[in-house]
Amino acid sequence: MIDYCFRNFNYNLTRSIGCVLIFLCCSTNSIAQRFPFDYWYDGTVVTEAGDTLKGKIKYDPQNDLIQLGIGSRYESFTARKVIYYELRDAASITLRRFYALPYAASGDYRTPVFFELLTEGKCTLLCREALEQVNVNSFYYYGGGSRVILVYRYFILKEDGVIEKIGRDRDDFMKLMDDRYDEVRRYIKSNHLNLERHGDLVRAIRYYNSLFPNEK
Repeated sequence: MIDYCFRNFNYNLTRSIGCVLIFLCCSTNSIAQRFPFDYWYDGTVVTEAGDTLKGKIKYDPQNDLIQLGIGSRYESFTARKVIYYELRDAASITLRRFYALPYAASGDYRTPVFFELLTEGKCTLLCREALEQVNVNSFYYYGGGSRVILVYRYFILKEDGVIEKIGRDRDDFMKLMDDRYDEVRRYIKSNHLNLERHGDLVRAIRYYNSLFPNEK
């Protein structure tokens, strides 16, 4: 009887632990799948027709679409129909601005694409959000697994209006600020910035732009 109870206890314990691990795994995946563009924001859209519309905005960077909700009415816009839109991000307490700009992803043909303006000046930095699937080694995945993460793809808006994609390496960004390299390097070091982090990168380039107050 004791032996039976012991075996039954171990079975129930193992099953309970398994359920907990499955729950944690599912919870982890659920949290990981929430991205900035999964939410609605208070914002404003300025259309090509010259209309300024205010309401709730949800954006889709994968398809260059935005949805605008005004009361019970919802409308979708492509980048061809919008000059720019802005939204208030309550989580980071910031106003984010997105512009529809002509861009040639391949070849010479340019078409309007939404870019977020991160900082403007001597170095005008734009970005687009994207999803990437990466392999992970996790206690919750037998033999490893994969998950989807949010990444930022960065671009430079040149003086002639051409948009150029740049890499994600630290050296790629430091080359952009080469004419004030020492000053920027000291700023990065004294503020413990890591250019692989989105917020720190923007902060460093904003500082660089502040060194050229007359260039807007």
